[in-house]
Amino acid sequence: MDWGSLRHHAASLLLTQALWETPAGRAFIELLTALSQPDCEAHILLRAYGTWFRAMAETGLDWPAWVVDQVLYQDNALARSAGRNPTALPVPLMTAARHDLGRLQQLCQWQPAALSALVEQRTTSPVPIPPWLPPPHALPIELGADWAAAVPALVDHYRTHGTGDLARYAMLRWTAGRLEGVPDPDPVTLADLAAYGEQQRLLLQNTQILLDGRPALNVLLYGARGTGKSSLVKALVNTYSAQGLRLVEVAKAELRDLPRISAHLAHQPLKVILFVDDLSFEEDDEAFKALKVALEGSASGRPANLVVYATSNRRHLVREFFGDRPNPSQGEIHAWDTLQEKLSFSDRFGLTLTFEPPDQDTYLTIVEHLAQAAGLGMDRPTLYAQALQWATRRNGRSGRTARQFIDFLLGTRRADSQATDAAPLPDGGGRPSGASQTPLP
Repeated sequence: MDWGSLRHHAASLLLTQALWETPAGRAFIELLTALSQPDCEAHILLRAYGTWFRAMAETGLDWPAWVVDQVLYQDNALARSAGRNPTALPVPLMTAARHDLGRLQQLCQWQPAALSALVEQRTTSPVPIPPWLPPPHALPIELGADWAAAVPALVDHYRTHGTGDLARYAMLRWTAGRLEGVPDPDPVTLADLAAYGEQQRLLLQNTQILLDGRPALNVLLYGARGTGKSSLVKALVNTYSAQGLRLVEVAKAELRDLPRISAHLAHQPLKVILFVDDLSFEEDDEAFKALKVALEGSASGRPANLVVYATSNRRHLVREFFGDRPNPSQGEIHAWDTLQEKLSFSDRFGLTLTFEPPDQDTYLTIVEHLAQAAGLGMDRPTLYAQALQWATRRNGRSGRTARQFIDFLLGTRRADSQATDAAPLPDGGGRPSGASQTPLP
């Protein structure tokens, strides 16, 4: 194997150089550099191989699968152009893409066993050096015998799935000026939620309109704490991510970046919910002004693939004090205008969904739904009595309180089961009878 030629191939990439900015990519370049030097010292070559091996172990992928995975999900000029242009792409971009795929195919043709054997030979290692040989992974697109000919399939992938972390993850955060994928998102589903059926129906309807490419409304979900407002939004994404729905969570401190976020997402083929959780503002809050412009009033208009879903415990999102009320003898001349601006801010959301605190019947309905989903199998009177006792001792009736109650029952049941398994069985081999249930704390 001509390692110097492979190093040249790696350096000649035009669109996909970002491969070498990852830990595995940097380690591979260092390894190629060491291998291409006939007089490279043994400890340098061994360290380079070990660094690359550890980086690949972190990915869990074999080398060709890792290379293709990086190409599919990185944000490059071809991917961005594919999102903006539904038909033809610039010829230079297509030519560069064919060039890069051809070079990458060359970089994926060496055998891991041959590489480890060469390192062992070059370093006169007294012990065998294992190759990186995980089980082969199926590639997401069919590249065929000639990778350069697969550029149309690559473009189709970009147009369908988007680019970067937005293509890889269903839920993301905007952090420090960039999108960051959430690798382990909240797995809540619509089936996990009970009550508030009309609110679910309206939000589902609006989300389906977004997915269909029709004008969808910005939505404010407000009401009592613990009623499942945030869980409902996350459940939507878990349900429709395969249809191209994504969630980008934007913290209040990052709302000033909304114009940048919108510009970044505007040409993506995916539909995106900009999610702002637990929203409220103080007077003269810069985030208030930024969100107000994003909802209504920007000269550029809101991209058609974006909506804002915000949750709040307040119907009026800007805090108001009695001192804000107009006083003819002092203060601002047009004070009523200022007050109306505060009160009408929530009206900029096209759809407002109210989540009232659950009454006792609704609370018990939620508890029973969660208990059945968890397979608890408790009789209804006992379940209801303990659920009401739990709510009295905790934060009152809410969906969150119901979830905590069921989690407590599951945890104590497992603990009791483990204790019973560890205890000696009574004579006759049967389980102890009359065991009392763990009392509520």
